[in-house]
Amino acid sequence: MESRKFHFDSLLTPTGWQRDVTVVIDSAGIIAAIGAGAGGEPIPGIAVPAMPNVHSHAHQRFMLGLAERAGPGADSFWTWREAMYGFALRLSPDDLEAVAAQLYVEMLKSGFSVVGEFQYLHHAPDGTPYADPAEMSLRCLAAAQHAGIGITILPTLYAFGGFGGQDPAPGQRRFLNRAERFLKIVDHLSIQVASNSLQRVGISPHSLRAVTPDLLREVIAGLAADAPIHVHVAEQVKEVEDCIAFCGRRPVELLMKSFDLSGRWTAIHATHMTPAETAALARSGAIAGLCPTTEANLGDGIFPATQFMAEAGAIAIGSDSHITVSPAEDLRMLEYSQRLRDLTRNALAGGPGRSTGRTLYEAALKGGARSMRQPVGAIAPGCRADITVLDAGHPLLAGRHEDAALDTWIFSGGNALVRDVIVGGRHVVQDRHHIHEEQIARNFRRALRRLDT
Repeated sequence: MESRKFHFDSLLTPTGWQRDVTVVIDSAGIIAAIGAGAGGEPIPGIAVPAMPNVHSHAHQRFMLGLAERAGPGADSFWTWREAMYGFALRLSPDDLEAVAAQLYVEMLKSGFSVVGEFQYLHHAPDGTPYADPAEMSLRCLAAAQHAGIGITILPTLYAFGGFGGQDPAPGQRRFLNRAERFLKIVDHLSIQVASNSLQRVGISPHSLRAVTPDLLREVIAGLAADAPIHVHVAEQVKEVEDCIAFCGRRPVELLMKSFDLSGRWTAIHATHMTPAETAALARSGAIAGLCPTTEANLGDGIFPATQFMAEAGAIAIGSDSHITVSPAEDLRMLEYSQRLRDLTRNALAGGPGRSTGRTLYEAALKGGARSMRQPVGAIAPGCRADITVLDAGHPLLAGRHEDAALDTWIFSGGNALVRDVIVGGRHVVQDRHHIHEEQIARNFRRALRRLDT
């Protein structure tokens, strides 16, 4: 790619808002300089750093809207999970690539520029390994490349069906690996992404239900020292109860006792914590990977964000099951959950006079960049040029500038306000249209027709 220059009317930088600025991007897609005045390709609107999406199960995009009918008994996360397994058992490699590419276009059009793909469909539907053990993860990488989104691929380590090494259920047969075969997947993916500046590799031990600490230690020993590690933990009350019954400890407590957590770790959900666990997780440096719209949809519970952020805990957001795909909606839901629980307003603003939207947005940018191990999260020299541009001409933004515009996007406008998205200096969404939108949509519809037969 040749070096490029883009001119923006308004731009959010780490030092604050700037107006009438030009961003210089080098041939590798990295921001080289930011200067006052015109001089580049004009992109009208309000530019902010594009958001990382740290938690995605792309295959669940296929079941969007198909799990919203009450069953004969009490519905819960666990009944939803059984329905999800039924969908997950049906996708071929071609299907997953088509579904993932469509999802990644939707992410880009909402203002995300990087996805953390927590990918656990490793084998054929009957559990037989593919000739290439990394087949399904490679399909997610191919989908990301086609869509033009950054990706940190997180193949999932899954071996057991419950705490203490219980036998897995039949619906989990596509997920299962032991350490040696799993590390072959990681090694193959590491080779694959080495020449792609938008792609990284980590791992995702599914949960302490699905891996034992000893198995996870064996795998971590075979990883690069800075490879990110993402793990579901304490998402459901039943999970907490089962963990206590197994070992006398709660899941977050067990995770912290078993491992030396640090900034390479992302604790996905971490919904059900005591105040002591909340403070300890915040002090550990691990990122809390929050998925508020999915957590609401599944009836998970409310993350203790007021305490966690007051303790300087790092947060990031993800769209998880993709019931909606929108950084604005997830940040809105995060804030509103605290308001509903505590009967207050502007719960996470961080102090008098501060913009709640900006506080949340900047916190999720910082935590998301660390979680993804990618050079994003800010519009500044040395960072990759991942930029979301809001439509300043939209009626909802009439008379709104800077923090007020950001608050309006998050609390009122949502995806309707996203006009352009740049990833690594490449203009992938232009005036609300993705550069490969029609082709990717056709492939997606063909996959749905196959899956519906």
